[in-house]
Amino acid sequence: MTEAPRTADTLTTADPPQEAAPQRRGRRIMMTPTELDAFLAAQRTCRVATVGPDGTPHVGALWFVWDGTALWLYSITRSKRWAQLRKDPRIAVVVDDGQEYGELRGVELTGRAERVGEAPRTGEPCPELEAPERSFAEKNFGLAQMPHDGRHAWLRLTPESVVSWDFRKIPS
Repeated sequence: MTEAPRTADTLTTADPPQEAAPQRRGRRIMMTPTELDAFLAAQRTCRVATVGPDGTPHVGALWFVWDGTALWLYSITRSKRWAQLRKDPRIAVVVDDGQEYGELRGVELTGRAERVGEAPRTGEPCPELEAPERSFAEKNFGLAQMPHDGRHAWLRLTPESVVSWDFRKIPS
């Protein structure tokens, strides 16, 4: 009688522990904090992943601004993203750039999104939003003040995890 092949589902406690292979290349290609800040300051578009009630992921593009500690997202309040985040605040965001393989670089930030200010945003005074709104308006609209349309509101992601890569650092 032959033994069935073992998979992760069939391993028992008697099996010796498996050691993960070290990710040497990952450390070599990760961005430094200064590189990460500069990269996020220069980029405009991110992809935001949320989780539906049945566990199905939803991904959509948004403009953002980075303040050095948090990613600020200006989202339509009647969107699928907004509805999902109200029920489950877990979020993953990817910002990436590059055309050729050796140019690829990016950042994945994960954590929980929190709503800041009124929703939808109409421009009521909110000291916490002064800096992000000024930066966002300047970066994305070329304006000194944030235009408010009564359809969007702010989400702040203070990342619990940040993973970065810069393939330009791979020796050729």
